[in-house]
Amino acid sequence: MTEQTAGRRVVTNMSVSLDGHYAGRDPLDMSWVMPYAHTDVARDHLTSLWEPATTALLGRVNAEGFLGFWPTVVGMAGVDPRDKRFAQWLVDTDKVVLSSTLGESAPGEAPWERTTVVDKPTAEVVADLKATEGGDILVLSSASVIKALLAADQVDRLALTVFPLFLGAGPRLFDDGLPAGRWALVSQTAGEHGTLSVVYDRVR
Repeated sequence: MTEQTAGRRVVTNMSVSLDGHYAGRDPLDMSWVMPYAHTDVARDHLTSLWEPATTALLGRVNAEGFLGFWPTVVGMAGVDPRDKRFAQWLVDTDKVVLSSTLGESAPGEAPWERTTVVDKPTAEVVADLKATEGGDILVLSSASVIKALLAADQVDRLALTVFPLFLGAGPRLFDDGLPAGRWALVSQTAGEHGTLSVVYDRVR
């Protein structure tokens, strides 16, 4: 049976290539994602993840990318309503950013609203969050955070969007040496361009 989490779930979301990479040779080049990120499958997948969540957990690099871009979508004309709703959620929800440098001048402060900067081990931060009231804790495409949580076996729900291409090189999401365990398939949706969105729950 799947784990019945007493309290808050840790939900991680990541896009990967068919050969298992979350980035190519140049980690800053995400052009390979763009043809697939705007599909109905990808948008509906993300919507199903953020709607039950009340906290966004991000690493510093991803926070700068997400929080630099998505708030600008709120006021854009002609934007897909799903993108606009996600952007508004990201602005309004509580955000925790893991960083040892971002809050150096003023610990805990961040350049974004409703955001706390924390310089602590990822597993410890998540344990603290799970001890509080709220909905899901959603990790948005922050590979370093997700990898740390997988290594600590703290992921309750693993969401992946698989794009049908080989990158041939680059960092992988799943490292050798992860804790052995089983996962139960919650949903699978195939869509445009061969995009596949899957969600698994950790079986304890």
